[in-house]
Amino acid sequence: MIYDFFFKLTGSNFLADVIQSLLPLFIFILPFALFAVLFERKVSAHMQDRLGPMRVGYHGILQTIADILKLIQKEDIIPTLADKPLFNIAPVLVFAGSYAAFAAIPFSSAFIGSNIDLGVIFIIAASGFVVAGILMAGWSSNNKYSLLGAMRSAAQIISYEIPTVLVVLSIIMITGTTNLLTLSEMQTGHFWNWMIFGGPQMGLAKFIFIPIMIINFVIIYISTLAEVNRTPFDIPEAESELVSGYHTEYSGMKFAMFFLSEYANMFAVSAIVTALFLGGYQSPVGYLGNLFGAHWLIPIEQFFWFTAKGIFFVFVQMWLRWTLPRLRVDQLMALCWKYLIPIAFVNLLIIGLITVL
Repeated sequence: MIYDFFFKLTGSNFLADVIQSLLPLFIFILPFALFAVLFERKVSAHMQDRLGPMRVGYHGILQTIADILKLIQKEDIIPTLADKPLFNIAPVLVFAGSYAAFAAIPFSSAFIGSNIDLGVIFIIAASGFVVAGILMAGWSSNNKYSLLGAMRSAAQIISYEIPTVLVVLSIIMITGTTNLLTLSEMQTGHFWNWMIFGGPQMGLAKFIFIPIMIINFVIIYISTLAEVNRTPFDIPEAESELVSGYHTEYSGMKFAMFFLSEYANMFAVSAIVTALFLGGYQSPVGYLGNLFGAHWLIPIEQFFWFTAKGIFFVFVQMWLRWTLPRLRVDQLMALCWKYLIPIAFVNLLIIGLITVL
């Protein structure tokens, strides 16, 4: 029905396919970002023995809607000495990179934006747009603090992509696929077949892989935490040093786009970890649809499980933000280059050796 509507509206099969694929993702991302902002404010408040937003709506549940309405109405201010074309394009590019990453994420067996074979590789590549947008935002602002924040962010994201890719290569060696839908299908509906518990391997190899997979899980979670600039890796936005980082000069809806991208990225990296290690959309306890013969219910249950796992990891990111202190730049780079990359590389060699044997 949605397809027919957009086909009539655009008169083009291609445009109708594109809109049908993109619109549901946007319908998910926007409410999620509004929910996540409120969720973080409430999590931080309760961790600090406060209440958080309480005035707009019941227990403040409409606070973020009020905030976004305020941002939409704010004046769009561009600094006089800024490079205006790049300044305007940067937030769009950052959001486009975050949005594109969702295209290959399998929310259920029935819904995935684009079921491409190089799904996980596409997501890593699409995140490169974010680096370009951040550098563009920092440089075009003509502000030394913005430029410093952008350079820090680019160095951090590029560095931490290396252990992420090494862990992904380890998974590819074991499963022989980069398609996230296929990876989710391999990890059947029982938690002992998830990759973190040894994966879909039979016999002795499954148990040998368990400690390696747990280490890889920790490495990729730390790496993705750094890639989305979350505490303790939030030095690109260190308020005590850089005012606000690469988006210091932005206001109104352009600032909101950076904010939207950050929370979209938080779910995107959580979704990748879920798909690679925690069974993707698979339920750990089976499906009510199978129990009652209502097979149409299974994709809805899968969407629920996938979203629940993703939101849990987003909650852990928020938990860490209000628990750990910020690292120094040298500590951040040392963690990546001295520890995560060598350990991930050794794990890759061990998995390769076991797979060959």
